[in-house]
Amino acid sequence: MPSVLTISPFRATLAALSLSLAVALPAAATAQPLAKQLFGAERTGSPHVSEPFGGYSKGCLAGGQQLPETGPTWQAMRLSRNRNWGHAETIDFIQDLSAFAARQPGWNGLYIGDISQPRGGPMTSGHRSHQVGLDVDIWMRPADNVQLSRNMRENLSSILVTTRNEAYVNDNWSQAHFEIIRKAAKDRRTARIFVSPGIKVQMCAQEKGNRNWLRKIRSWPAHNYHFHVRLNCPRGADGCVEQAAPPAGDGCAEAQTWVNNILNPPPPKPRDPNAPRPTPRREYVLADLPQACAIVLNPQ
Repeated sequence: MPSVLTISPFRATLAALSLSLAVALPAAATAQPLAKQLFGAERTGSPHVSEPFGGYSKGCLAGGQQLPETGPTWQAMRLSRNRNWGHAETIDFIQDLSAFAARQPGWNGLYIGDISQPRGGPMTSGHRSHQVGLDVDIWMRPADNVQLSRNMRENLSSILVTTRNEAYVNDNWSQAHFEIIRKAAKDRRTARIFVSPGIKVQMCAQEKGNRNWLRKIRSWPAHNYHFHVRLNCPRGADGCVEQAAPPAGDGCAEAQTWVNNILNPPPPKPRDPNAPRPTPRREYVLADLPQACAIVLNPQ
């Protein structure tokens, strides 16, 4: 096992490299390989204490911890991706929520999709976020069997809990889904949860008591077969960049607007022929990420 570095040596190394990185990396940025290639090639976490650096969509993860492939109330899915790595707090969150899920009718726990790569960073495919080990995709499929083989976990799919247009929940939606997502939202560690618009509207209709937690439930397309939990930056993680807090209120009117626009799409805005073409998003190289990410990749 590699020796675990403490925060102090990590920060000392970072301070020593800051000047050289500040000069060398920007000048060489165009010659560097893509950050997703560098981070996607890493198979294990770095030998540091667990700490996120940067933002959810532009950062990396020191000391990533691997969620065990199978636990008493969870299974990590699609193991070939090697994305069952996260911050220590994320691993604890998954274990806690899955134990709650196992008490719901028809559920023995949770099926866990992507968390992060072993050292976080941009992914080779699929996500723009999930870079600092604080995001996790949780399947909507009830985990009735938490003893699936590796092969089954590669081929089993989740289920849709909405209609195809995501405006309404379908017959797969259950009280257990509501309870599990509400439990996740009420957790103090949770910053926000992304679900399809129809799910948010349904949850707004089901809640008859305290609605404060609904603020964390945010509408986002293509989140009808999993829900995406994003945790707050852990206490003391000075290099972690929080996302702005959700708007005030329960967000239910906003979610209804999403659904209304699905059912009755507004006319497209006229295109300005003189408007400049949008600049294509550039893929990140290592120089674009926080300086600490160079040490996460090369801790020697």
